[in-house]
This record gives sequence, structure tokens and C-alpha cells, in this order.
Amino acid sequence: MATITIRDVTPRDGLQGERAVAHTSRASLAHALADAGVGAVEFGAFVSPTAVPAMAGAREVFDEVRSRNDVAWWALVPNARGAQLAVDAGVERLTITISSSDGYSRKNVGRSTEDSIVGLSEIAAAAGDAALDVVVSCAFGSPFDDVADAGPTRRIVDATLDVVEGASITLADTTGTATPRRIAEVLDSLADLPRSQIGLHLHDTRGTALANALAAIDQGITRFDTAVGGLGGSPFAPGAGGNLATEDLVLVLDDLGHTTGIDLDGLLRLRDELTELVGHPLPGRTLAAGRLPAFGSLP
Repeated sequence: MATITIRDVTPRDGLQGERAVAHTSRASLAHALADAGVGAVEFGAFVSPTAVPAMAGAREVFDEVRSRNDVAWWALVPNARGAQLAVDAGVERLTITISSSDGYSRKNVGRSTEDSIVGLSEIAAAAGDAALDVVVSCAFGSPFDDVADAGPTRRIVDATLDVVEGASITLADTTGTATPRRIAEVLDSLADLPRSQIGLHLHDTRGTALANALAAIDQGITRFDTAVGGLGGSPFAPGAGGNLATEDLVLVLDDLGHTTGIDLDGLLRLRDELTELVGHPLPGRTLAAGRLPAFGSLP
């Protein structure tokens, strides 16, 4: 059985498309995730509050959680200015997004994929000694029909590692187009990279996220991004669904005997608080159904 690392992205990816909530509420959510045993949390994004009002006050969120050294705190940065703001705030782990799909890149950040690669070097310079995780969007397909196989993702990963040697890579199924076959095909194209360098960020648009996670684990992947309740989804990806729900993944991993260090009951206790924050029901199935009854014995 494997030890699986889950980076919960609820305070950032989960909430960025929702109505804006106070930074104190986002910090409280981050603390609750830590209390449930989540060892890595993406707490916010250092972006323009005009462009993404829900992410305003990222530094204030970090100031309220940074004293907890039992959690690896991550922040998304879109450019060198965002990286500088994050570093000035004391953040030591930064996520950056680059798209395999040029069409999605232009919709999401207003520039081509090639320009984003150029910008990556500027972000890396501003980041200094901060750890960098490059999230490759649309790694398994694109709504703009410009990612028809593993080739574009392989090219972006190579270009990224040419600029930031040693960066970790997170393959994102931004629009929920991945299947176990596509997961295997992309991972096979990256067979020369250590599996510890690669993570997955899965969306459940077509109900395949959990199957994709299990397929990736069979391929040696042990790091995943998730969000409580299945919140999230890019507004720039037509028809995109929410993230793989943290509690859904934890429930199945627990039943299979994998180790996450996360208390499922602690996640389930977040349902009412999170539902009130966003003002609508959450799509995560385990939040609604609860934990599994006992059955047989663990592996």
C-alpha cells in the first residue's frame, strides 16, 4: 500500500469562482483542513483583486495560518509580480499554471503558451528560493481541440524543466477530459521523470476523476490536488466541473489501505461551514452520504 499526499486546494481553486468571502473565513477553512490532518493546502492566490475578487487578501490569509508548521502552505502566482508579493509575505511554496492548450492559455491568462513559458523564467527569478510547482493545464485534452495526444503536454513539461530545473510538475485535467487510458498515455510519455516529481490535479466534469486517481496510483503517482465537496472549476474552460472531492478520494483510499494521514470525519464536519460560505449545495458525494459501513478487512 502507498502513502498518498493530498494537497487540498479548497481555499484557492475551490473558492476562486464563488462569491467573495472574508479572508478570515478562508483562513478558518484552512485551519480546519489542517486540523483534519491535511498536510498540504493551497491557501490562496496572489492575483489582482479586481480580476479575481474572491482571492483578495491572500497575504492576510497567510498571516493567519503561517504559524502552523505542520502544513505545507502553497499559493498560486500568475506572474512575476504575484511571485514577488508572495515571497515578500513569506510564502515558501508557489504554484504556477501553464497550459498544454494554447487556446485555453489565451482565454485563461490572455497570452499564448509560448509567452507563458517566457514568463516562467521571470516568475522563477522573482521566486528566489521558494519551491515551485508548475501546474500544466489541459494535460489530457482541450475544449479547443488543440491537445489531441500526449505530445503538447510532453513539450510543455520539457520547456518548463529547461527553465526551472527540478520543479515539480502537476498534470491538470482542467476540463475533465481524462480517462484511465489518457492518464496512462501521458504518464508513459513522461516515463523518464521520477514519479515523485509528478502530481495530478483532477476535475470531475464527466464523473471520471476518482477512476483516474486510482489509475494514476497504479502508475506510481502518489500526489493529488483535491477540494472539499468537489468545489472549483475554471470559468475559462467551457463546461468544466469541480475538483475531485477530497473526502471522496480519502474514503476510497482508506478502504484500500492506503495512507493519507487525513481524518475523514474531520472533512465531513466541514460540510455545513463550507455550504454556508458558498451559498449552495456541494457536489461531493461522500459529504452527502457519509462514511462507509464496515465490510470485511483492509488489505
